[in-house]
Amino acid sequence: MRRGTITRKTSETDIAVEVNLDGTGAYDVSTGIGFLDHMVEQFSRHSLIDVTMKVAGDLHVDQHHTTEDSAIALGQAIAQALGDKAGIGRYGAVYSPMDEALSRVALDISGRPYLVWKAGFSQPRLGEMDTELFEHWFHSIAHALGITLHIELLYGQNNHHIVEGIYKGFARAMRQAVERDPRKGDAVPSTKGQLGG
Repeated sequence: MRRGTITRKTSETDIAVEVNLDGTGAYDVSTGIGFLDHMVEQFSRHSLIDVTMKVAGDLHVDQHHTTEDSAIALGQAIAQALGDKAGIGRYGAVYSPMDEALSRVALDISGRPYLVWKAGFSQPRLGEMDTELFEHWFHSIAHALGITLHIELLYGQNNHHIVEGIYKGFARAMRQAVERDPRKGDAVPSTKGQLGG
């Protein structure tokens, strides 16, 4: 089983994350931000990556540190579980519809972190969460996990549908990318013989 465990404690957050890449999409998530919990749960369920995440953050200041650090810890845990990335699909790409909204998510577990974000929101908050933090969450996980990640909202009006469609699309693309390809055996999916660097 490909598992990763990260504990991360700073003066701003105290985080414990566990993942199982070969799971069933089971989750136990508590960040202190209800909408963020909902999105990480969607990621787990649709990627089939089991996620346990417990975060105690300085929410009396704002949500920035909790959002950023939760993504960093999750990305690090997934990277740990992937190890040398032998036998994985490496790439994932999904069109993700949610009612009137349609998003496109494509990623490469390349070891070269990069985020292209072409999405926006018409309101400043969803629940208690600042909508500007969604881009930052994806930027943080892309860098911690070492993936090239492209996210584009093709169209849509409802802010909840937009962001939930993006998280579900990210989850389905990650599922494609982390799954083992039996034709590859233990080969790293790169002509270099390694990913990253």
